[in-house]
Amino acid sequence: MTVKTRFAPSPTGYLHVGGARTALYSWLYAKSQGGEFVLRIEDTDLERSTQEAVDAILEGMTWLGLNWDEGPYFQTKHFDRYNEVVDKLLAEDKAYKCYASKELLDEVRAEQEANKEMPRYDADHPKIKAVNDAAKEGDPCVIRFRNPKEGSVIFDDQIRGRIEISNSQMDDLIIRRTDGSPTYNFCVVVDDWDMGITHVVRGEDHINNTPRQINIYEALGAPVPVFAHCAMILGDDGAKLSKRHGAVSVMQYRDEGYLPEALNNYLVRLGWSHGDQEIFSREEMIQFFSLNAISKSASAFNTDKLLWLNNHYIKTSEPEYVAKHLEWHFEQQGINKDNGPALVEIVTLVGERCNTLVELAAQSRYFFEDFAEFDADAAKKHLRGVAKEPLALALSKLEALSDWTTENLHAVIAQVCEELEIGMGKIGMPLRVAVTGGGQSPSVDAVMQLIGKERVIARINMALAFIAEREANAQ
Repeated sequence: MTVKTRFAPSPTGYLHVGGARTALYSWLYAKSQGGEFVLRIEDTDLERSTQEAVDAILEGMTWLGLNWDEGPYFQTKHFDRYNEVVDKLLAEDKAYKCYASKELLDEVRAEQEANKEMPRYDADHPKIKAVNDAAKEGDPCVIRFRNPKEGSVIFDDQIRGRIEISNSQMDDLIIRRTDGSPTYNFCVVVDDWDMGITHVVRGEDHINNTPRQINIYEALGAPVPVFAHCAMILGDDGAKLSKRHGAVSVMQYRDEGYLPEALNNYLVRLGWSHGDQEIFSREEMIQFFSLNAISKSASAFNTDKLLWLNNHYIKTSEPEYVAKHLEWHFEQQGINKDNGPALVEIVTLVGERCNTLVELAAQSRYFFEDFAEFDADAAKKHLRGVAKEPLALALSKLEALSDWTTENLHAVIAQVCEELEIGMGKIGMPLRVAVTGGGQSPSVDAVMQLIGKERVIARINMALAFIAEREANAQ
């Protein structure tokens, strides 16, 4: 048997992290078993489904690298198939027409609650039975699935173990509405059957749907997939993850400067483990992943852990790969990458200092753009009269330098220290503030090499002018 899994989001919003984790687990299981992964868009909620949400889901899946083997399928394109199956169930008396109005059903439900009974649809209730008996062909009606009245639905959840639900707790599910449109629980079953889905990985909020769907599979004579229901994701505060916790859309994490590998690595560990290992390549995820290693307990989202992982991937990924993602952030921050060194060199020099690509772009701006003023605190501390002589000597040596390499620039700084008999900090920090505008940067010789001779000389002159003005104002 070929394992076949599916991710089946409803296009009523963006792809959130809970959905992304479900998609990742489903994708990993298929790949770990040499199987296939299907993407299905469950868009039967015509009022709430939007093309914008479809695009957001596809963009999120693509960015995460969760490529699908089949799809995307759209349920709205299969209404003829659903209706064909509904008609088959009607012909076999496994489904029936119900003419009861919403008002009547509300009345019956209120009556049940008053009698301390579980509110549910009851085809044998005298009022409902009377309406159905009196109905004429052509009157508006829904189609209900005739759920078994006896026995239980038992299934072996791959995460939660044995689950048993009594059929007496389930009522006769509507499978086609009065407007002729099929319902979610019915479409899911037909699709899984038609697409040969063998394993369904989804959130625990679907557990109540599973027994209903299993009864429909069995009524159709369709094979019942294996189910695995994942626990929810909580925010740092222990509450269910929601918008108020910050970035919950997958693409929001892209916008905030995360690499897809970091988010995938974080999400796979948010409920699944392989020993004490924290960092997994994609190949290792596929190799080690199993459904029964997923935790039954809810997992808490930890942004600090995600930042740590992102820093790891910025530092250890191929610079060319990180640079490709960094380019997008340069565009977002309005930095022209053509006005400075290659982004690969920026990643190599500055990357390990940054937790996100947003930080990396912001901290690299001085390589590509000149600045009009220095950081006030850094200038106050380091661009003082005592720095004038070291900066001036460094400037003369740099102007005479013909081979602008990191090694030669390091040698210039060492010569200034030796000739003036000063420590490295007496020239290193004033130089750093002069050429970057601030007090934080990688090794100043490497920074100057990437900034380039013309800009470095201009900025040191600007720093010397700043010191001169400061001294003049102090008199």
